[in-house]
Amino acid sequence: MSYYYNPLDQGCKSRVGAIACGCEITFYIREQLGGEDSFSAESCFFVFYKDGEVGRELPMKREKDGFSLTAKFNCVGLYFYHFRLAGKQDVWGNVPVHFLGKGTMRNAVLCDTPQSWQLTVFSEDYVTPDWLKGGVMYQIFPDRFCKKGEYPIAENKILRRDWGGTPHYKTNPFGKVLNNDFFGGNLNGITEKLDYLKSLHVSVIYLNPIFEAYSNHRYDTGDYMKIDPLLGTEQDFDNLVQEADKHGIKSVLDGVFNHTGDDSRYFNKYGRYKEELGAHQSPDSKYSDWYHFTQYPDSYDSWWGIDTLPAINERSESYQQFIFGQDGVLKHWLKHGIGGYRLDVADELPDFFLQKLRKTVKEENPDAVIIGEVWEDASNKIAYSERRQYLLGGELDSVMNYPLKDAIINFVLTQNTQALRETLAVLIDNYPKQTLDSLMNILGTHDTSRIITVFGGKSCSDKDEMSRTNLNKEEREKAIQRMKMAIFLQFTLPGVPCIYYGDENGMEGYHDPFCRRCFDWNYEEKELLDLYKMLGKIRVEILPDIFTEGSYREIFADSFCFVYERKTATETAYFFINNSAALYDVALTGTYLEHLTQTKLTGNLTIPAYSYGILTKLN
Repeated sequence: MSYYYNPLDQGCKSRVGAIACGCEITFYIREQLGGEDSFSAESCFFVFYKDGEVGRELPMKREKDGFSLTAKFNCVGLYFYHFRLAGKQDVWGNVPVHFLGKGTMRNAVLCDTPQSWQLTVFSEDYVTPDWLKGGVMYQIFPDRFCKKGEYPIAENKILRRDWGGTPHYKTNPFGKVLNNDFFGGNLNGITEKLDYLKSLHVSVIYLNPIFEAYSNHRYDTGDYMKIDPLLGTEQDFDNLVQEADKHGIKSVLDGVFNHTGDDSRYFNKYGRYKEELGAHQSPDSKYSDWYHFTQYPDSYDSWWGIDTLPAINERSESYQQFIFGQDGVLKHWLKHGIGGYRLDVADELPDFFLQKLRKTVKEENPDAVIIGEVWEDASNKIAYSERRQYLLGGELDSVMNYPLKDAIINFVLTQNTQALRETLAVLIDNYPKQTLDSLMNILGTHDTSRIITVFGGKSCSDKDEMSRTNLNKEEREKAIQRMKMAIFLQFTLPGVPCIYYGDENGMEGYHDPFCRRCFDWNYEEKELLDLYKMLGKIRVEILPDIFTEGSYREIFADSFCFVYERKTATETAYFFINNSAALYDVALTGTYLEHLTQTKLTGNLTIPAYSYGILTKLN
């Protein structure tokens, strides 16, 4: 006798994925004849524990083809579970026992030391903004996207006149990269390109920091209440938000609340802010308890030991009032009409801080989004020895989907579906559906190498080599073909695709700062642009409900090819991708439309080598 359990199969787990608190759920172990196992169970127990608590077990009901248990979980949190199977007592009084635990996500295995599945139980009132789902995001590094007009630059900064030149990357005599060279991209430049963004069917732009700061990346905030003068004025910002809204595009700002810059009005290490004393200037500063000094004034906590980024003491009541107050930072910019915040280094922000942040944001605008920068599985992440609570309903709406990014790249490069399919299964099983549909699906960001460079496969030994290395024609053509497969997956799997500015134009670049070059508006990579536009149109105009709320189910898979379904109550779409030279024949019942080629198919689908497509039934 063998035993089957798959948490993604509703015949085994009545509710796929995470569940709301107080929701009834049924678990079902299926017996199957045959297999290599000779073990036959007389009874079965559901073994589970709430994270951090003592485990329990409950007897399961005997069914004609297995065992079942219906239960409610009335406390929010993470639960872990497996099954204990007990056999028939032998003549010596011994009862053979085996455990049924997780092998891969979809396959249970009999074993002596089981690996448990996870069950995420979230707050029953947890909702995420519907406007984000089914759309297309676009990430902009403001200094490098588009320049319209010119604004004054501070004397301690360098204004570059060579748009598209190599960003400064070499250290100064003190071993630091100053990041103080600016190409002058600005808010009016973004506004000017809204029609271009709309042609990509973009529904939300995510802006890297725009507040006054010393560096070009602006993660060293100088003044949370002031638009960086080099980007424009507050009126320019309001104009961008309003014009974007007219285009059906919401604006999301980068919120950097774990640290400030040392050259800020709050720390004021160099005394450039004359209006008041900063924490570095005097222990009597009103900002002094925002920071932790180990030896005043030059030894202090900082983000990852980088002394230009002094770390914030999030327990400071005055800092919390500054961020969360009625006239605080969060509500101030929400009143300007933004769609929400992406939170830098969310795992550095304590749970209590994120909970207050959510309360503040949702008070001002219940429909505003909160996206966290989390690089791992956000449902069960442990940071600084504490299990985080990001997705239980009191903190984040969404996270950056780095696990999927890595899995897509792995599939495209290795031509093996296994890691991608397993990653998808884990995300679907662990994440609330409202989070899953809102995930920020990335292929690259300002923190990673350009995706076309990754697929080009050229390695460099140091930054000097990175600064001068580009793909040759043959390497670039191969990288584009790989990239197209990745884009297809990014746009059709659960979540919201986020285009890193210039990826649609085939921009190359290794990691920071080479992934932050200027957009070349005189060049067009038509092959990529056409695919982005086509997939964006399918998401936003042709199959909007499929991508807004459709469930995901794997239909077929082998090492090279897999087929999956996205389904709502009223429509179904099928997606296929083949990363091999083999051909696959699929029998069809009825007539289907393949959306990328606009081909009608009846009776049979041949999946060509290295191809992908989208099918919906016509009759």
